[in-house]
Amino acid sequence: MDEQFQLQTNSEEVQMSRRRFIRWLLGFSVVSTLGGVLTPIIGYLWPPARASGSGAGGRTLVGTVDDFPLNSGKVVAVNNEPVIVVNTEAGGLKAFSAICTHLACIVYWHEQRQVIQSPCHDGRFNPLNGSVIFGPPPRPIPPYEMEIVDGEVYIGEAKGAIGPI
Repeated sequence: MDEQFQLQTNSEEVQMSRRRFIRWLLGFSVVSTLGGVLTPIIGYLWPPARASGSGAGGRTLVGTVDDFPLNSGKVVAVNNEPVIVVNTEAGGLKAFSAICTHLACIVYWHEQRQVIQSPCHDGRFNPLNGSVIFGPPPRPIPPYEMEIVDGEVYIGEAKGAIGPI
């Protein structure tokens, strides 16, 4: 009952038994599965090199003062890291890491509460100093160096450890 498959390629006949075809298919499946499992592991062990992305003097231009209206917050990218820039009446423009210190979720500006909030477990941070005001985050989000030159907002380096430790 071993049927033969016949393939024709440019006037050549290649015969393959059902058993040989199943064995080939099983081998292909094993190789594909191993490739799918090993690719993320290798990517984790040897991450790609990061682009520096810094402007002059280790600073990154993130916009102008007009891009950050009063009582608002905006997440921007600085050297491949999320940073939240907030503008409050009490504190003015400030920049903090946008990585929650609890589970590394990306925080956002909560318009109604006027706080920096994490979508994971409802952690909330003070927009004046980054301290925890509610929820499970174990420590404050670290501030970033910030400079305003001629109405342009530049972000420098973080002033503390970023994310969960």
